[in-house]
Amino acid sequence: MRSGRHVAGSRRIGYIAAMSSKRAITYKASGVDIEANDRMVELIKPIVRATYGPRVLGAHGGFAGMFRLNGDSGLLHGQCKDPVLVGCTDGVGSKVLIARESGHLDTVGIDLVAMNVNDLLTLGAEPLFFLDYVAVHRLVPEQVAAIVEGIAAGCREAGCALLGGETAEMPDVYRPEDFDLAGFAVGLVDRGRIIDGSTIEPGDAVIGLPSSGLHSNGYALARRLVFREAGLKYDSVVPQVGCPIGDELLKPTRIYVRPVLSVLRKYHRKRVVRGMAHITGGGLPGNLVRILPEGCVARLDPRSWPLPPIFGFLQSLGVRRAEMFRVFNMGIGYVLVVRPAFAQAIVGHFRRRGLDALVIGRIRRGRRDVELI
Repeated sequence: MRSGRHVAGSRRIGYIAAMSSKRAITYKASGVDIEANDRMVELIKPIVRATYGPRVLGAHGGFAGMFRLNGDSGLLHGQCKDPVLVGCTDGVGSKVLIARESGHLDTVGIDLVAMNVNDLLTLGAEPLFFLDYVAVHRLVPEQVAAIVEGIAAGCREAGCALLGGETAEMPDVYRPEDFDLAGFAVGLVDRGRIIDGSTIEPGDAVIGLPSSGLHSNGYALARRLVFREAGLKYDSVVPQVGCPIGDELLKPTRIYVRPVLSVLRKYHRKRVVRGMAHITGGGLPGNLVRILPEGCVARLDPRSWPLPPIFGFLQSLGVRRAEMFRVFNMGIGYVLVVRPAFAQAIVGHFRRRGLDALVIGRIRRGRRDVELI
């Protein structure tokens, strides 16, 4: 097993004696393969260890993982006087069906990490470590290893350790070939540096960071539109999109941790970032409003950023514009509300790091809301 990971069940139940037939019935015959779990663990050991830094203590494969939190660990560059732990959990939703049906399992692990660490980031927190839960009908070591490899890749991109996880083989719960994912992230922020939107005021600028596509939200609608309404296959090339539709739908969620933390560190003393939102289910209207104080309305201009082709294609299949903005990120995956005098400098900072950031709106006085003008 890896740190905290095991197949659901226990080695203590090696077999059950069948009293009537005098026949030994094995755990494997009931649908749980301990040997497959052992193979899977050996496959993922080097993948998981590659995410470890000096703050991870203990050997791989224990019942729980340990992460060091002391003054010389380098957390927040030694500037954390009153440390606050931040935790969150999320999944990938029905995007796992796209992965399963297409046979490409190597990107949904990145999605799983992204959905969690991007949420942590909105409070100004630095991700420390990540835990995963993988539930399957039948354990195929190579398939789980591919998923975990994606999780590890996401952890490396976010700068956090993959501290442990759980693999549950449950043939009585999941149908053949089914699987599901859940992730759990823990981060750290100095209490005096928490960013919660409470200082947002009229006049502030709204900066949008581009998404890499649908990310991990709206897939129930996207799947219906693409496969039922349009009748497409995974390898169908949509000219408007420019690639096989399956590849587009499986583009991993962008991880914003490193570029956003670089902005927070650059303006550590000036406190120019006043609020941040991860644009997930609910789109821009449903997520940006969560950080706005009373008396502030965010007015956004959708013409100020390019709309990725996938969204125009989905809308053309019969979805109203308002519904598109309510369900999908529409090309903006993360938002920062900043002091107006620093907006262009922050945009330039992101662009030098490869993110085409844009000022997409302003905060005005009004009833707490998000308006698309």
